[in-house]
Amino acid sequence: MDKGVFISPFVRPRCLAAAAPAGKAKLTHPGKAILAGGIAGGIEICITFPTEYVKTQLQLDEKANPPKFRGIGDCVKQTVQSHGVRGLYRGLSSLLYGSIPKSAVRFGVFEFLSNYAKDESGRLDSTRGLLCGLGAGVMEAVLVVCPMETVKVKFIHDQTSAKPKYKGFFHGVREIVRAQGLRGTYQGLTATVLKQGSNQAIRFFVMTSLKNWYKGDDPNKHINPLITGVFGAIAGAASVFGNTPLDVIKTRMQGLEAHKYKSTLDCAMKILRYEGLTAFYKGTVPRLGRVCLDVAIVFIIYEEVVKVLNTVWKTE
Repeated sequence: MDKGVFISPFVRPRCLAAAAPAGKAKLTHPGKAILAGGIAGGIEICITFPTEYVKTQLQLDEKANPPKFRGIGDCVKQTVQSHGVRGLYRGLSSLLYGSIPKSAVRFGVFEFLSNYAKDESGRLDSTRGLLCGLGAGVMEAVLVVCPMETVKVKFIHDQTSAKPKYKGFFHGVREIVRAQGLRGTYQGLTATVLKQGSNQAIRFFVMTSLKNWYKGDDPNKHINPLITGVFGAIAGAASVFGNTPLDVIKTRMQGLEAHKYKSTLDCAMKILRYEGLTAFYKGTVPRLGRVCLDVAIVFIIYEEVVKVLNTVWKTE
């Protein structure tokens, strides 16, 4: 008989522990995710809104009429000349009021779903990350994004009118509801759900994949904020190239000329018929800049706020 140490078949060999993950990953309480997400969303939109403004203006500039803007620079130039630098922030209030709850819902729902989807070691695989992101995107679209985006697009579109009729966020919302009812704030719901669902599915899939790759066998490995930002920018870029056509359709369905379209499909067919395939990628460059910066900032702030909350809010 070999002189090695006898191991009973009823006892799990401890020597295999070295190959197992180094501890179980800590779960994030949905309450912390909601608070951290809201803070991250509010800070992010204040930084990146001008790029959102330019993107929306370019998407609303139809080829069916003589184009008003020759490009990004011309849009910025005309806006500043007509309305000053503050013109680039027209519609910020509507987006700010929505960005805080939007980001709160997104991260809260994602963490709630992912806590159930993680394996025994606390690891979330890429496929489940995609599904959790999809669920988060759909919820934020229905609860926050659709009414928020409708009001934002109408505000920005209103500025191009000879006599703007919306004097501010609350006045604008009151006028929209008075004229069109609550349905007036839910224009383009289908397109918004498709856009937000695919957006977050792509972003969380990419983010989960990159984080799993970086952490390897240690689910609790610290990730430097700069690395988190790079991963976020990559995830943001992937979502832009993946669903900008849906973003263009959503913007048209929520503009002041939305009455021209019978449905989301009708909008898509008319854009294709009258403006061509390239029209589905209008505003891609400014959206790319905004979204990459947006996602990077949000994930950095979110992760750092969660770390602070973990020290002052004990949930385990």
